[in-house]
Amino acid sequence: MKNRKEIIDMHKQNGVVFLDETSTFIDEEVSIGAGTRIAPNVCLTGKTIIGKNVEIGFNTEIENSVIGDCVKIRQSVIVDSQIGAHTTVGPFCYVRPHCVVGEQVKLGDFVEIKNSNIGNGTKLSHLTYVGDADVGEHINFGCGTVVVNYDGRHKYRTVIEDNAFIGCNTNLVAPVTIGKNAFTAAGSTITEDVPADTLAIARARQVVKTNWKRK
Repeated sequence: MKNRKEIIDMHKQNGVVFLDETSTFIDEEVSIGAGTRIAPNVCLTGKTIIGKNVEIGFNTEIENSVIGDCVKIRQSVIVDSQIGAHTTVGPFCYVRPHCVVGEQVKLGDFVEIKNSNIGNGTKLSHLTYVGDADVGEHINFGCGTVVVNYDGRHKYRTVIEDNAFIGCNTNLVAPVTIGKNAFTAAGSTITEDVPADTLAIARARQVVKTNWKRK
């Protein structure tokens, strides 16, 4: 069994760049492609496979996962999942087990995904939770979107088809399907299927009371 220094030296000979070897931990079974740059405080464990020209930022943990070429990861945790080429992850993103993320996807800050498939070109830029979902290509998730997958007893799946637009602070209460090119209005709680090419609005109407003052 190789020690930590021998493992790192082997990867250096294969064209991997380490910014701080003393704070990097890599299991012996991990594979890393040439041109990959690894920042301090990175931990790569299990049978992880890292592609070529990947950038792995500070304080990142990757376990039993496959990372495609030219992926950029910042301060994130990825477990038992796959990340496609040219995707960006983080900062502060949590990819939980059984996720398959496509190419050129954006998983931004404070995004958590679990047991989900994310299609090519889809953007989850910030403050979003997607669990037990099949998400198509080129979908935009607004800030604060939640896939409500658990009713206290059972978990259900959500389907979001290509080119949909999910407005900020939308709750998608599973099981539910959002059709192709459909929109959900910001602040909506969606409990029924949304057909393709439609706009779904599910929120209370604003009421402004004049001449109002504290009693």
